[in-house]
Amino acid sequence: MDFMIRFDKALAAWGAPDFRDVLKQEIAQLGAGHLPLQQGLATGNYVSDAPLTVLIHSIAETENMIRVKAGIFYQGVIGGCSCTDDPTPSSDINEYCEVQLDIDRATAITAVALVTD
Repeated sequence: MDFMIRFDKALAAWGAPDFRDVLKQEIAQLGAGHLPLQQGLATGNYVSDAPLTVLIHSIAETENMIRVKAGIFYQGVIGGCSCTDDPTPSSDINEYCEVQLDIDRATAITAVALVTD
């Protein structure tokens, strides 16, 4: 499943020294609901609302697109069974996944997909 979003600020910063920082900030501000983080969970049951940390691994450009591979550090949650006598509280677990962002150079519309290799 691909997620479609816009990275207007990052596209405006393309070619500038602060492009990576602008893109990382835009990704982090999206929050978990706009990225395929649920599909990237390795241990948790669902993604928490904790802030994201973004690493940019690679950037490549074509005539029409900027392709970025980024790593996302986030929190997953393992919830108890919600029984009254369940001693297991919800607990946050560190999670990591990689995503590919294809930013259209004309519109800033960006396809985001989980990298599974």
